Amino acid sequence: MRILITGGAGFIGSNVADAYVGLGHEVMVIDNLSSGKKEYVPAAARFVLCDVTSDTATEAVRTFRPEIVNHHAAQINVRASVADPQFDAQVNILGSIRLLEAARLNGVRKFIFASSGGAGYGEQERFPAEETHPIRPVSPYGAAKMSVELYMNYYRAQYGLEYTALRYSNVYGPRQDPHGEAGVVAIFAERLLRGQGAIVNGDGEQTRDYVFVGDLVRANVSALTRGDGMSINIGTGVETSVNTVFRLIRDLAGSSQEEIHGPAMPGEQRRSCLENRMASFELGWYPETSLEEGLARTLDFFREKIRNTGKW
Repeated sequence: MRILITGGAGFIGSNVADAYVGLGHEVMVIDNLSSGKKEYVPAAARFVLCDVTSDTATEAVRTFRPEIVNHHAAQINVRASVADPQFDAQVNILGSIRLLEAARLNGVRKFIFASSGGAGYGEQERFPAEETHPIRPVSPYGAAKMSVELYMNYYRAQYGLEYTALRYSNVYGPRQDPHGEAGVVAIFAERLLRGQGAIVNGDGEQTRDYVFVGDLVRANVSALTRGDGMSINIGTGVETSVNTVFRLIRDLAGSSQEEIHGPAMPGEQRRSCLENRMASFELGWYPETSLEEGLARTLDFFREKIRNTGKW
């Protein structure tokens, strides 16, 4: 297949691009490199440097004529979305609509979208949350993700453009940026390996559902041919506290740092966890990587990165 991946130089998108190329697909990556790295783009993939809101992105769809668009490019900073909802909507909603328009005008068969379970469901009523859980985003970022799902449903009903929305839980693994707002695993891993202090926000008992990026990649592979017209949770169904994650990483890193607790982050969700029965039934997907194994593999990546470059 010909597959266009937006955000394909980023943490998740580049891992997906590697898998698609490895399976023999013809891949084009578009990315503005605001957070992605050109070195992560597979050598066999075509690369176009551009923003998803630009005419260049639309032209890339027209000239490449992909069968699949896998849309990972986004403004991913939740706090930035709160500070500037209009900019968040410009990138995450209007940028997605531009891609959907380009897709339907140029014969794209299917649109795969990186959505968000935690940001979409907000403060959960049920644990783990299934796909029928009420949608109550508490940030413009979450509202944008849910809006794009509604637009995809419209494009499917009106134009026959298939879609699958993958509602991710908290993704971690190799290539995650330790200097961004999100990604507590990457932040802890880098700081503890460097012998620097790692701070746990609040009491550390807030929970998340941590899914390894390698498992997430398999969901993106399955979505090429399955899950049409659906929004599907991609998570482990297991809650893990930030304190537990810190202790596991500390032990794996060989650090002796005691826990340091800082102030809680305003507006941070207390608990988040996604049910994955629909993913199992519709995509044949389930998480294969234990948290301990995934953290060890992530630490190996950071060790190698620090050893080879001395920096991130």
